[in-house]
Amino acid sequence: MTLATETAPAVDTFDSLDPATGQVLSSHPVHTPEQVREAVARAHDAAAQWRAQGWDGRRRHLRAWKGEIARRLVELADLVHRENGKPHADAVLEVTLAVDHIQWAARSAPKVLGRRRVRSGLMAANQSAYLEYQPLGVVGVIGPWNYPVFTPMGSIAYALAAGNAVVFKPSEHTPAVGEWLAQAWRTAVPELADVLQVVTGLGATGAALTRAGVDKIAFTGSSATGRKVMASCAEDLVPVLMECGGKDAMIVDDDADVAAAADAALWGAMSNAGQTCIGIERVYATDRVYDAFVRELTSQAATLRAGSDRDASYGPMTMPGQVDVVRRHIAAALGSGGRALTGGGVDGAWVEPTVLVDVPEDNVAVREETFGPTVTVARVRDAEEALSRANATSYGLAGAVFTRSRKRGLELAARMRSGMTSVNSVIAFASVPSLPFGGVGESGFGRIHGEDGLKEFTRAKAITAQRFALPTPLLSFRRHPQVTERLATVVGLVHGRR
Repeated sequence: MTLATETAPAVDTFDSLDPATGQVLSSHPVHTPEQVREAVARAHDAAAQWRAQGWDGRRRHLRAWKGEIARRLVELADLVHRENGKPHADAVLEVTLAVDHIQWAARSAPKVLGRRRVRSGLMAANQSAYLEYQPLGVVGVIGPWNYPVFTPMGSIAYALAAGNAVVFKPSEHTPAVGEWLAQAWRTAVPELADVLQVVTGLGATGAALTRAGVDKIAFTGSSATGRKVMASCAEDLVPVLMECGGKDAMIVDDDADVAAAADAALWGAMSNAGQTCIGIERVYATDRVYDAFVRELTSQAATLRAGSDRDASYGPMTMPGQVDVVRRHIAAALGSGGRALTGGGVDGAWVEPTVLVDVPEDNVAVREETFGPTVTVARVRDAEEALSRANATSYGLAGAVFTRSRKRGLELAARMRSGMTSVNSVIAFASVPSLPFGGVGESGFGRIHGEDGLKEFTRAKAITAQRFALPTPLLSFRRHPQVTERLATVVGLVHGRR
């Protein structure tokens, strides 16, 4: 999405288009800044009711919502297919993952966020110490179009499980998916309908949400738009969670299973027409396996086909403007001495599966996020050089390592400058609800999913309760001077040992 100003010219409605045909699927209201503020005000009232439900009540309602989505999974997947363009089977997988995350968040929130005792320490031995995580209030979620269910659900479900109300602004390219999720919530939890609301519109609606009195914004989108969101939120010191783009790399080591690595690289690079922030855009294969890997990759890529039918490998580019980026990157790669071993063609919204080799490292096709069904493959001396090149980017979202040595794989994965890394697979971490999801550098900050994702939508609350009074209080003007002298002696004995 693009972030405009609240003074941008407004229209009453906008259309959602089928990216495969360009035909209008549905029309949706452009919510004005005033309407967005009204939605947030309703959410603040609903948040108090939602918090009053307690852990058990919220878990019950979230499970009801999860059940509504699961029963109508095929219906939602069909809508994702039509609005986003991805194959229906891939849409089913996306919704399935989202349902699993709702289940985990609802079940885990009490244990992760509930009140627990912590050690008091020497200085407060007479105190009982407690820690709990309290909801922020209302969370604004600005979602993407590439995974219009799974990605925003990492914020929506976790914010709800933590006790917040949510106002969700879906991408202008997939508004019907967002409205479907809100309608499913109203069906499952009619008595608390305002706990999850959707506002639709263009960039100005997103800008309005950042200024409407929310307690946090969770944003997914490009780094450029993320900067605008942060600037807008800074006006009122609204905290933000940024899940931005990536230029994710795969390392194929000397002992890798080449066929498995090629299969994974192809899925990471081409699925969802390459419109995956945690996909694979760069591969660094060691000299020992490079030739075999490239042969296997190109052989498998030759079997892929873009299309809108159920047998297609992947669908059209969802956003027309992104086609221009893909075309420019392919042209830049070829113009600098690179070669396209497969594909390279662009026809309207359709991009052929493109494997590029011999592309200089300073080329835009290697340095900038392409977000299309292309992948560059480079030959490197060894895994250390591969790691150095993989980390030589301003992004830091995800990555993958292929090696038969688990120890070596884990060691390389830990050293990869990314928020998430898979060993001998791609994108596997996204399917594990207990693992945090997020990046570093240009890829953003903050985490969704897992315990960190639950805590992301809370504030830590510290509480002490005096168990007994000290003979001479330390925190009092009545404290005798000898008390501090004895305290210094004790601290020296306990902590001053060599």
